Amino acid sequence: MNAPNDPAERCVPLPGQAGQGTTLLEADLHLPPTPGQAAGEGQVAIPHAHRLQSIGRIFGPGFIAGAADDDPSGIATYAQAGAAYGYTLGWTMLLTWPLAAAVQETCGRIGRTTGEGLTAAISKRCPLALLRTVVLLLVVANVINLGADLGAMGSAMSLIGGGAPHLWVIIFALLSTLLETFLDYKRYARFLRWMTLALLAYAATAFAVHLSWSDVLRGVLLPSMPDSSAWMLVAAIFGTTISPYLFFWQASQEAEDARAKAKSLSTSEVSAGEERRISLDSWFGMFFSNLIAIFIIITTAATLHIAGITQIDTAAQAAEALRPLAGDFAFALFASGIIGTGLLAVPVLAGSAAYAVSEAFGWRAGLGLAPRNAKAFYSVIASAGILGILVHFSPISPMQALLWSAVINGFVAAPLIALVIWLGSDSEAMNGHPIPRRLQLLGGAACLVMVGVAIMTTVSWIAPAAR
Repeated sequence: MNAPNDPAERCVPLPGQAGQGTTLLEADLHLPPTPGQAAGEGQVAIPHAHRLQSIGRIFGPGFIAGAADDDPSGIATYAQAGAAYGYTLGWTMLLTWPLAAAVQETCGRIGRTTGEGLTAAISKRCPLALLRTVVLLLVVANVINLGADLGAMGSAMSLIGGGAPHLWVIIFALLSTLLETFLDYKRYARFLRWMTLALLAYAATAFAVHLSWSDVLRGVLLPSMPDSSAWMLVAAIFGTTISPYLFFWQASQEAEDARAKAKSLSTSEVSAGEERRISLDSWFGMFFSNLIAIFIIITTAATLHIAGITQIDTAAQAAEALRPLAGDFAFALFASGIIGTGLLAVPVLAGSAAYAVSEAFGWRAGLGLAPRNAKAFYSVIASAGILGILVHFSPISPMQALLWSAVINGFVAAPLIALVIWLGSDSEAMNGHPIPRRLQLLGGAACLVMVGVAIMTTVSWIAPAAR
């Protein structure tokens, strides 16, 4: 191959593979330019035209995890916050952003550095019985959440296109399971990235209604509590935003990407590039997630709250209530967003459960593996979909499912975050690349906050029963 004339067309070999024809893009590694360097023998030049594609790869597992955080159940929580209290709880999104982003970045670093999912990495430092208990609680919460999400998707599709909601629930469950199981991993990852665009529907909806921007800014920038009853909803917001299933998903996806691309953190140069990418991916992903959540809060605050509608049980109910207040356009955007986010979140819920269970029992795991080579892993994904359907058809109401999922996640999140920060801070476990001090501090703060969430949730459940 002739050396390129454009200095931007540069490649570097993988550590220990110089001259063997295996290369990494400098855009992936974020290496500083070397004057006069040209692609050598066995290296592939990367033209300028591919830079945008390289930038697109920056937004990977962390961005998908952030977008999946705004699942239909989360949308219902944010819609309820806006309907019940107007703009006043918008500040919770500013507070949860750095806490959630720090935990997600740590999980991503663990997956990329160790080449293992979160369960496999923790199992080397934690009693197996304790870890399997955490995994069991995670699976229960995921299945309940999955059932609530499928129900919301079915109702939204019925509102838009007609048909029985129950039938749509089954169709969406089958579609998600089949895509996750049989679609090529690279194509499936691209599918998930495209599904994140569904969240833009909520940004469009917010601008389709009349907003008092001074009230919006006051609610977002000035923390306040309208009354004591709002504490339960604040706890639900934190429990929805800082979700354990996202921890497992991002770590496993980073580990899988590392294996698929043959990358490692065996050199400080590669480490620096990958750490910057994971950090940007995680922080932007959670920023995007929380920004969309703010749009949902202010949309329902400007419509439902002002109209005196203060109780929302499902995301589909919020969409239906918007129609007479904000028009068909806002209704269609909100409802279509529920379907799009569900198609993103349901595979993440099922996949994170499959990763956690498979790693806890030493089974082969990975969406990059063919179903015949990871039968147990894909069986868990299919089982999660079936159980989600059963949850939908059970006597459990959507709001009860949401509350139970939030309660379980609240109790799982705090000890799991503590384990994640402990593992990430261990230089030996992290192959000489422990997390920096800022992640330790923010992770510790997130752990304390989730302890508070668990306490508030418990008190809110016990207090009414004691009266």
